[in-house]
Amino acid sequence: MRRLPALAIVGRPNVGKSTLFNRLAGKPLAIVDDRPGITRDRREARGRLGDLDLRLIDTAGYEDAATGIEARMRAQTERALQDADVCIFLIDGREGVTALDQRFADLLRKAGRPVILAVNKCEGARGEAGLGDAWSVGLGEPVPISAAHGEGMSDLFQRLIVELDGINLDTRPETDPDEAEISTDAEDPGFDPDSDDAPDEGAPLRIAVVGRPNVGKSTLVNALIGQERVITGPEAGLTRDAIAVEWEWEGRRVRLHDTAGLRKRGKVDDRIERMSAADTLRAIKFAEIVLLLVDAERPFEKQDLNIAARVEAEGRGLIVILTKWDLVADKQARLAEMREAFERLLPQVKGAPLIPLSAVTGRGLDHIMPAVKGLHRNWNAKVKTRDLNDWLGEMTQRHPPPSVDGKRVKPRYMAQTKARPPTFVLMASRAAYLPESYKRYLINGLREAFDLPGVPIRLIVKAGANPYAKKS
Repeated sequence: MRRLPALAIVGRPNVGKSTLFNRLAGKPLAIVDDRPGITRDRREARGRLGDLDLRLIDTAGYEDAATGIEARMRAQTERALQDADVCIFLIDGREGVTALDQRFADLLRKAGRPVILAVNKCEGARGEAGLGDAWSVGLGEPVPISAAHGEGMSDLFQRLIVELDGINLDTRPETDPDEAEISTDAEDPGFDPDSDDAPDEGAPLRIAVVGRPNVGKSTLVNALIGQERVITGPEAGLTRDAIAVEWEWEGRRVRLHDTAGLRKRGKVDDRIERMSAADTLRAIKFAEIVLLLVDAERPFEKQDLNIAARVEAEGRGLIVILTKWDLVADKQARLAEMREAFERLLPQVKGAPLIPLSAVTGRGLDHIMPAVKGLHRNWNAKVKTRDLNDWLGEMTQRHPPPSVDGKRVKPRYMAQTKARPPTFVLMASRAAYLPESYKRYLINGLREAFDLPGVPIRLIVKAGANPYAKKS
């Protein structure tokens, strides 16, 4: 099968790389702002230029730094150069060529990849000087474009066709087999996690990794896939975009979404952090299973519970990862306490797996994906109608609904209307009067009787008679 050509967009900070990435992807996947250094991890997506389908790679701004976050960002950019078939080297036409542009041009020459020199922000007269200045970097004729306004895309397409000519996309090996598939954005128009249709066999299992800032989300993603795919470090708030990473586990494609940390809404006063939070919430919405990372030294703070409640409200399967477990004393007793506290505070996801994890030793890492597999099976579960109604008869006989105004609510019939998550409809007389406590009694009974721990269960009560009852 012919693979898509990989196109990396590179350059120093704040020249418009993410704007061009979004333009070619056809939707706003990467966070864009006037401030430099917004992009930190490399992001991948499907894109299109003219009639050419592409694998796009957005990169962090390249900076000279030996240590710190800038050095880690540069390592991600250098990895993107290795993966690319062609690079678009973007220069800011309004600022002209800088010393950092020149150093980056030297790096590109050493990388040995075909390079298209593109001068961005060339709309209007202000970009003309920068366009002329771009010849000085020695990478051939520059292509004037405006990523924000879509100008120059046809010229860029013609240059790309020339640079791709002679590259055999059938035989050139991938740099890393685990990254052969494109990691696309969470918001895939062809994917509906709430659909009751059976997913395609080749479709990836979608997992979002969420939590408060600095609990180890990116570290977990890297540990699961076995490589430094996303930037990690002691600084809080390193991840800004929800970065999708594809890999394979036991023959099953998996798409992991590393997300920005979610703080309390009242503490979020920065535009970029608001955009990052919105990106994280979209990742939850389009996930099937969510891994919620919780600091074992400060477990189940209000924000942890808010995130878990959001996951349940979206109808996603939830697994709680207790990080920094190596620092916990009397581990067995502490785990029992945490289990009791979690199920008391969030009874709507009773039975959700709690997995202790130590980033220092890696202990607990091998328990995560088997738990995901089991929870995903429960999330897709379907119960036979006959079994449901046999169970309903036993539940109502054991504990009938209470009377309201001297008249009893009578449950008559139950059926499952969809899975993902399991959703049931109960037909009952005087349905509007059925107490919430009795609904919880039935939901807990469903969870226990049909072995559905850890997934949200929806119960809709409607007025009406049993449509299958014999008519006199």
